[in-house]
Amino acid sequence: MHEMSLCESLIGVIEDQASVHDYKRVRTVFLEIGSLACVEPEALRFSFDLVTRGTLAEGAALEIIKVTPQAWCFACGRTVTVQQRFNPCPDCGGYRLRLTGGDSLQIKQLEVD
Repeated sequence: MHEMSLCESLIGVIEDQASVHDYKRVRTVFLEIGSLACVEPEALRFSFDLVTRGTLAEGAALEIIKVTPQAWCFACGRTVTVQQRFNPCPDCGGYRLRLTGGDSLQIKQLEVD
């Protein structure tokens, strides 16, 4: 389950930022997850609860913000919403697409004390 290692990395980032910005506790973590990021939200929630035990994020809420995948179509010159990698452009049917979002996981915001 790679969600566990993702959460461990997430806690590392949060702890690094806590030392820079001098906060003692995290109340809420807002996490953007693209639907093409290959992350299972429920497994991530479970892992988050385990990994945060004994850290400054123990008991913190995890708010997941789902991000719809976007791609740039070279054929029609538009930014389009895609459902899966390697699907054709929904506007023109072309296959020359460059994914521009919706395939990553990132911390969007923290509520801290």
